[in-house]
Amino acid sequence: MAMSFDPFSEIDRIASVLIQSRPGPRVMPVDLYRDGDRYILSADLPGVDPGSVDIDVDGQLLTIRAQRSAAHADGAKWLLQERPAGTYLRQFSIGEGVDSANISASYEDGVLRLVIPVSERAKPRKVQVMTQNSAVDQGEVGKQPIQQG
Repeated sequence: MAMSFDPFSEIDRIASVLIQSRPGPRVMPVDLYRDGDRYILSADLPGVDPGSVDIDVDGQLLTIRAQRSAAHADGAKWLLQERPAGTYLRQFSIGEGVDSANISASYEDGVLRLVIPVSERAKPRKVQVMTQNSAVDQGEVGKQPIQQG
């Protein structure tokens, strides 16, 4: 069987280990999208105790913190330990268009999911255009809807 050696994949693996082993908070990967009248944020936090997850909203700043404990095995000699432990931190500027009082969160299968509703004032709405011809029919001058079609 032929075996090939790819030095770049090994460099990528080593670099990811070095980045995660640096001191300070780790960065959690997230997906964020809008689904109708709400935003959905999914954050990968595998191995994190859900009790350690802390979500704060302070003005327009949404902060997610979580703690992942290091694996311990008494008397074991570690050969490889790539899974990072420590504090995870992510902050988002949420703007004024969200209903921060009704943000909800759930944690399942290592994924933290936040549902962030759009505020009523930020939702799209239709504006009816009035003309003077409709005022005669409605008893008001200058206010008739324009018909499209």
